[in-house]
Amino acid sequence: MTTIRISILTISDRSFQGERPDLSGPALVREIETLGWELVETVIVPDDFPSICAVLVDWCNADQVDVILTTGGTGFSKRDITPEATLSVVERVIPGFTEAMRYESLKITPHAMLSRAVAGIRNKTMIINLPGSPKAAIENLKVILPVIPHAVQILNDDPLSEIGHTGAVT
Repeated sequence: MTTIRISILTISDRSFQGERPDLSGPALVREIETLGWELVETVIVPDDFPSICAVLVDWCNADQVDVILTTGGTGFSKRDITPEATLSVVERVIPGFTEAMRYESLKITPHAMLSRAVAGIRNKTMIINLPGSPKAAIENLKVILPVIPHAVQILNDDPLSEIGHTGAVT
């Protein structure tokens, strides 16, 4: 299988306006680089439903990225609308990713219960919401990293995706 292609979308009013540096996006970039995966693009948008949706749809429809990682906008604030924007563009949800992330995060902080992050698929691209905190974004990403390559293989109908599957088909 070829390298995994990743794009990172930071969702933050303050970072978009230049009032606060984006720390989560660059932290995710560094993590992706250590894996040897291909970083396709990074963008910062405000907490604005049409802006978030437009980038997600454009990236998914271009068929140039396997995984979109979003960071920010998953909490309880009135402006935190990343999950709603994501759900409006995905065709199928991936509840196991967010269940696993919350489960592992609860071992670190009870605040993990406040995460409204979602994950889903549009075309052959996975969209995964991560927290806006650099530390939490990396912690959550590390939970799902082991399954991302296999998920990408399955989405791309890679014949190698069946290797390692066991059990009889009846």
